[in-house]
Amino acid sequence: MAHKVILVTDLGIDGAFAGALALYAPELEVVGLAATAGNVSAEQATRNVHILVEQLDPPRWPRLGNALPVDYDVDARALHGPNGFGGVEFPCVQLHHAHPSDKLISDLVRMYPKEVAILLIGPATAFARALDRDPELCGLVERVIMVGGAWREAGDVTAAAEFHVYCDPAAARQVIRCGAPVTLLPLDVTRKAVFSPTELLHLPNPESPAGRFLGQIAPSAIAASAGLYGVEGFYLQDVFGLVALVQPQALTTQSVAVDVETRGELTRGVTVCDVRWGTTAKANVDLAVDVDVSAVRQFIRRTLSRE
Repeated sequence: MAHKVILVTDLGIDGAFAGALALYAPELEVVGLAATAGNVSAEQATRNVHILVEQLDPPRWPRLGNALPVDYDVDARALHGPNGFGGVEFPCVQLHHAHPSDKLISDLVRMYPKEVAILLIGPATAFARALDRDPELCGLVERVIMVGGAWREAGDVTAAAEFHVYCDPAAARQVIRCGAPVTLLPLDVTRKAVFSPTELLHLPNPESPAGRFLGQIAPSAIAASAGLYGVEGFYLQDVFGLVALVQPQALTTQSVAVDVETRGELTRGVTVCDVRWGTTAKANVDLAVDVDVSAVRQFIRRTLSRE
């Protein structure tokens, strides 16, 4: 039986890969695709979830959620391009009528109590707003998978903070503290694999809808990563969240007490993991500390080969 999931995404390039894989993975049923600002603006994120579904035309169309207005002034256009897809323009036939992302999340979790996993592959804003709207949700979700934070690894947006958490640290803290089962995949795990230009430019089924779409945005990802970081290839960080659902045995996790710094001048968005010997802090997160990278690569190729 397929695992029901709501993807909450600030759809950039790695988010597009994750979204395509989720929509075609037989192990998953994407019941909702909730846009959130982050890599791009709220308006662009909303447009991008519609483009993704229209371009891929998956067997089951998820319900779509519009990104909420935000007050954080940060984006990742230098890496993901002006529109999140590396500057490659795609038609958007219509912006289908959709609820705001927080309402979509609340409605779907209520529709399928204890059945739906929340996969946060962007800032946690939309899910935190859903918890504000409906505080009982934390006891109704099956679990939360959060791709974000950094433990021993350096940050990516500041010296110590990871982008998703840095955008809205208060929302990340709220989700981590909400009481639902939370699995956190920090940069320590999601940076373990750089996907090479060869892998990204020679995807299985290149003439399929997913193959054509991803094949068009991959070159800009490779060029941006090389120019910004001197890295040959691209980190598909959001894809690791799918693996946590589809192949949880590929992850090594540790129960840890985790919190987020929300106000520090130098430490805004820092993920604080209390791993002191003899700590009395109550563990609230399953922290991913290692991953079988070969399982991630196999999942990508297997799913795109089926599509």
